[in-house]
Amino acid sequence: MKKILIVEDQPDIRKLIRMTLEFEDYEIHEAADGAFGLRMASAVAPDLMLLDVMMPGELDGLQVCQRIKADPKLKHIKVVLLTARGRRATARPASRPVPTTTSSSPSARCS
Repeated sequence: MKKILIVEDQPDIRKLIRMTLEFEDYEIHEAADGAFGLRMASAVAPDLMLLDVMMPGELDGLQVCQRIKADPKLKHIKVVLLTARGRRATARPASRPVPTTTSSSPSARCS
């Protein structure tokens, strides 16, 4: 069974993503902020991480992505950055790691 980690600070959006994914056979884990999401990624070793770009707290989504891709034990995780903004609003310096993909929709479905 594929494991998916949803890292999103807004409970309603997390719930919407979870409900969308529950139609398939996934093991779903959730984190409400970037720091907890990073710890969960280490503990769970998900196949896919759905990661909100803009989160309050210690780490935002881009920082979490950077740390995931820099960690030899975690860099295999596919990362989808979720944002309500367009690509220009979330443009990152070239020195940042490139996520697997981005989505401007708060709901994502993987197959």
